Amino acid sequence: MGVFMFVKTFQRKKIWIITLGCGLLFLGLLVRLVFLMVIQSDYYTEKAVQLHERERDIKAARGRILDAKGTVVADNRTVCTISVIHSQISDPEGVIAMLVKELELPEETVRKRVEKVSSIERVQSNVDKEIGDRIRTYEMAGVKVDEDYKRYYPFGSLASKVLGFTGGDNQGILGLEVEYEEYLKGINGQILTTTDARGIELEAQGERRLEPVAGYDLRTSLDVNMQLYAQQAAERVLEEKQADRVTILLMNPQTGAIYTMVNIPEYDLNHPFTEGLTQDEQNQVWRNPAINDTYEPGSTFKIFTATAGLEEGVVSLEDTFQCGGFRVVEDRRIHCHKRTGHGSETFLQGAENSCNPVFIDVGLRLGVDNVYKYFRQMGLLDKTGIDLPGEAGTIMHDKKNVGLVELATISFGQSFQLTPIALATMASTVINGGNRITPHFGVALQDEAGNVIKTLEYETKSNVISKETSDTMRFILEKVVSEGSGKNAYIEGYTVGGKTATSQTLPRSANRYISSFIGFAPADDPQILGLCIIENPQGIYYGGTIAAPVIQRIFTNALPYLGIEKTVDK
Repeated sequence: MGVFMFVKTFQRKKIWIITLGCGLLFLGLLVRLVFLMVIQSDYYTEKAVQLHERERDIKAARGRILDAKGTVVADNRTVCTISVIHSQISDPEGVIAMLVKELELPEETVRKRVEKVSSIERVQSNVDKEIGDRIRTYEMAGVKVDEDYKRYYPFGSLASKVLGFTGGDNQGILGLEVEYEEYLKGINGQILTTTDARGIELEAQGERRLEPVAGYDLRTSLDVNMQLYAQQAAERVLEEKQADRVTILLMNPQTGAIYTMVNIPEYDLNHPFTEGLTQDEQNQVWRNPAINDTYEPGSTFKIFTATAGLEEGVVSLEDTFQCGGFRVVEDRRIHCHKRTGHGSETFLQGAENSCNPVFIDVGLRLGVDNVYKYFRQMGLLDKTGIDLPGEAGTIMHDKKNVGLVELATISFGQSFQLTPIALATMASTVINGGNRITPHFGVALQDEAGNVIKTLEYETKSNVISKETSDTMRFILEKVVSEGSGKNAYIEGYTVGGKTATSQTLPRSANRYISSFIGFAPADDPQILGLCIIENPQGIYYGGTIAAPVIQRIFTNALPYLGIEKTVDK
């Protein structure tokens, strides 16, 4: 009897435990159901919609790039992207045959993409609109034709190393295109279509569109007319002198706005890739020497030495020097370009003659500490901050390693390297009253209607040198052109200042030269600064003979174009 009662009690407890367990399980499921249906309903509704929605991008129109006068230098052309949706194709062989015919692609390539099981598969992008429209007329199920944009450069190779180009998905790759990518790219839209469980579009549901937002236009200081003329001048001297490369910069020394940046040879922006080149070789084609490469400036850098000497008070215009054709510094004999010497000369005459011994003496008077002080003060130990990618910095001696010989060679522009844009920026500081400006192309961001969204601003550091020193330097550099080595830059009716240079590249035994001239006008109130650099010219290679005339020809046209009238009677 006792055993029977024990078994019966045990069975009742077991039933109660099972019942309780089932009740708790049901309660848990109920709580979970409430949680999913009420608390997370929005989340799972969105997931369900996503499961039955298919997205296709609508590409945003990339902002255009405009020159100073509103001329479009980087534009868009409508192209098409051809895609296929595997689940919607009812005649795969017909689709393959049609796409092979219209797109002129290998059958194997098209078949692979058509037969791939995916929500949507891109067959080809950047298809001419005419071809895209023709594909639409077939009205084949599962074939989608979406309009897209392709970058187009109306002037071909003009300012190629400034503008840069875009990649296959229209993103900036080089130049201004990548520097201002954030503003140019816009925001893509979307086409949303609803499908059933098999992926077939439900026509009754139609399409929902999220419209794209176009990128902003970039207005620049680049002037197409000046760029064209400077490019023609560069091509002419490149051919005449059989040079390796020619760089020409034109900028406003008061503001830093760049009118022209020519780097010959340029490349076609609409076809930027050259067949058969390695990646390193292709990178060299795209490289912008005006900002990416450094070089020994030679005598154009005497502008710096003269400025530092005057500012520090170690030299005056009337100081006299003796040039016997060389200067001995420690154990080194450093020659003047005139081996027979200039004899006795004032500092002003030494500048007019571009006499190395005079500038060696000024450099030695300054000393290492002062040279580095003015290198830093005039921004030569920093990058200029130009709004282009990949700017190189100055390659300069470590201060502790600079002895008298190094100091002497630095004083006339050798044994260190800087970029052309750094030289032009330093010279602008010297002649504009002593203010260090930031060289730039970007002026403003505009919407499609031309309304200014944002005016671009750049840092200016005032009083880097005194106004008195700046005035004196403009006087000296005007004399260099009117009476000295820069006479081939003279323009009747205008006052022009400038400095010539002829530097020898390393190794010196290779007899390769860089000829250059930096000039500005009008000398009393500079509105334009020009720099011409000719690399490895053949035959006569003196900067005053071959580079100064290039700037002279450009200024002869640019000054009236800029509305600068003649002021000098002849």
